[in-house]
Amino acid sequence: MVTDQSEGITVLLRAAAQGDQEAGDRVFTLLYDQLRSLARRQLRRQGRQTLNTTELVHEAYVKISGSPARDFADRGHFLCLAAGAMRHILVDHAREKLRLKRGGGALQETLDERHAVFFQHLDQVLAVDQALERLGREDSRLSGVVECKYFAGYTEPETAEALGVSERTVRRLWQQARTELRGELGR
Repeated sequence: MVTDQSEGITVLLRAAAQGDQEAGDRVFTLLYDQLRSLARRQLRRQGRQTLNTTELVHEAYVKISGSPARDFADRGHFLCLAAGAMRHILVDHAREKLRLKRGGGALQETLDERHAVFFQHLDQVLAVDQALERLGREDSRLSGVVECKYFAGYTEPETAEALGVSERTVRRLWQQARTELRGELGR
């Protein structure tokens, strides 16, 4: 069921795609709580981070609004892409931390067990990201379903709506994506 607010957001998204910055800012304001919820979910999933929820939401908005392809179909599509932007931001931060760990920042220090576990987690974050990128090159629908269901926390109907496919297709793609990711990650 489409609500008046959803229809209004779709109209604003179309205006933003035509270059109306005010419409884009209005969408951000209307969806701010949902964006914060996405950010909290991803930060919890990623473990210790130097970013907080607000910073992640704002960085994702800057990334999305600066994108040349800002043509969002609807609220669900926008939130799904926002979840993907947040994932990329967190992966970039993980890469930077690992770069510094491996000597990129001249200061050397002894690592205790906590640090070793933390850096092992960052390696896992990067492994999942690389596997998802490979999966997306193989079939973009597979990575889209993972981004919607896993990163955005969408239900099957919400994922189907965001991607413009049937719920049955979402179930099939989700199963295929999980199988392929498990195989790539050795789990």
